[in-house]
Amino acid sequence: MDHKDLVQYARSLYDAHGDKAEAEAAQKALAAREAGHAKDADKWGKIRTHIRELRGPRAT
Repeated sequence: MDHKDLVQYARSLYDAHGDKAEAEAAQKALAAREAGHAKDADKWGKIRTHIRELRGPRAT
């Protein structure tokens, strides 16, 4: 999956799940890592990063 696809997937996930999308991506990354799928875990980590960027700074 290239960078453009990762960004597009992150946007779709964020549009569908809102603020819960980042947690979902983190859970998928953890599950992939625990299953020994390092490449998938890395992909989900990148998706999580893009979702965090979409969310923007958190209000305090």
